[in-house]
Amino acid sequence: MAAAPETRDGSPTRTAAPSDAPQQPAAGLRRGTLGVADIAFFVISAAAPLTVMAGTSPVAIGAGGTGAPVGYLAAGATLALFAVGFTTMARHVRHGGGFYAFITLGLGRPAGFGAATLALLAYNGMQIGVYGLLATTTQDALEAFWGVHVPWLPIALAGVAVIWYLGHRSIDFGAKVLGVLLVAETGILVLLAGGVLLHGGAHGLAAESFTPQHVLVPGTGAVLAFAFAAFTGFESTAIYRHEARDAARTIPRATYAAVAFLGLFYAFIIWIIIQAYGGDAIVKAALHDPAGLFFTATERYVGTWAAGLMHLFIITSVLASQLAFHNAITRYGLSLAQEGVLPAALGRIHPRNRSPYVAGAVQSAIAVLVVLGFALAGADPYRQLLLWMNTPGMLGLLVLQALTAAAVPCYFRRIRHREGTLRTRVAPVATVVLMAGAIWLVVAKIGLMTGARTPTNTVLVLSVPAVFALGLLLARRTRRSAPAVYAGFAAEPENAD
Repeated sequence: MAAAPETRDGSPTRTAAPSDAPQQPAAGLRRGTLGVADIAFFVISAAAPLTVMAGTSPVAIGAGGTGAPVGYLAAGATLALFAVGFTTMARHVRHGGGFYAFITLGLGRPAGFGAATLALLAYNGMQIGVYGLLATTTQDALEAFWGVHVPWLPIALAGVAVIWYLGHRSIDFGAKVLGVLLVAETGILVLLAGGVLLHGGAHGLAAESFTPQHVLVPGTGAVLAFAFAAFTGFESTAIYRHEARDAARTIPRATYAAVAFLGLFYAFIIWIIIQAYGGDAIVKAALHDPAGLFFTATERYVGTWAAGLMHLFIITSVLASQLAFHNAITRYGLSLAQEGVLPAALGRIHPRNRSPYVAGAVQSAIAVLVVLGFALAGADPYRQLLLWMNTPGMLGLLVLQALTAAAVPCYFRRIRHREGTLRTRVAPVATVVLMAGAIWLVVAKIGLMTGARTPTNTVLVLSVPAVFALGLLLARRTRRSAPAVYAGFAAEPENAD
């Protein structure tokens, strides 16, 4: 059987997979289940709005001052620009492989293999690292409520079990769970906002956060680095293509909804916390007690009971984020197994729940091993398990976004289409430039984000290109040892959505 034709750079043409290649449509997944709101719940939950606001935005405010809200708006605008090309291509690409499929179709199979391995590192790094945050936030809640101290390891392992169970269930069950948890975590922040607005803030409401003298300051670069990290996970909409209702419309709408909500909500809540303390006092408060910034404001403007709820909802926010990333990882594993790149067992789908349950079990087992490894090494769950795992994960996702943006104009140059130049060239090229700047900012401010020394930060940063290079080697080996698998990699399925 002849291999599928490809262009000079090794990218597949718009033809179906060869009949001897292992690529098969993900027919076992629960088709037509997820609507716009369901997919938006998954991607917004992955970003964990409450955790981002209470956990990392105080550091951004301490670095950038009262102009911090504009940094989050700028990051949201950049990612909205990314979504223009991303969603345009999503209307044409029927493959369920997410980033690696887009990159393969635009930049060629070697780059697609590199993207696939990098995606596995990035999503696993984000998901597993957050078990450290789950442990520390649960410890804080137990001590605040009952004065009880529980070691972090049992909490983290219990979290792995909960996420495994929820991922094992059907995707619509997971969407309902995430919907409830997302309403809870955003609701407590809206409650805080209402209290601050009703009281008029510390010294009256002010718009100084949006003036040039407060935005154009030396700390703005640090704010932007934290802001781009806060959107992590929004791009996973395309992974749910096979489970979406009318994917050509649902995926773009869910992507735009997620970006718009996160950008506006983040900026609004950060502006609210600035009003709660006052522009002249917020930086000092953020530097003095970053962990307690939101709790203190909630207790002052709403009540002690609301601060207690915030402790609880941060835990559920973390769980929601982990479930969203777990589902993304298992669908990457499922797709790569059906490609023939990963073991075929990972492509098994539960007969009743229609979930990729083997991939889910393997991911949970990996999480257990990593968590146990950090615990046996005496690592700190926050400063090391969370930050050391999340940093390459977040950086890897930014690189994947930049590569996807670069793939869009290359893809549309090869196929017949009726899309406009703005969507297929101008917006993607501008996104590449802006995302390159975002990556540079994150790398430049990496020490602020990790709190680690230079050798550790160097390893964390270099792990991203190293894993991508590993994917390139895998592509070369697959092309030589399994040409049918290589030829069918990311090829479009024969069946329509």
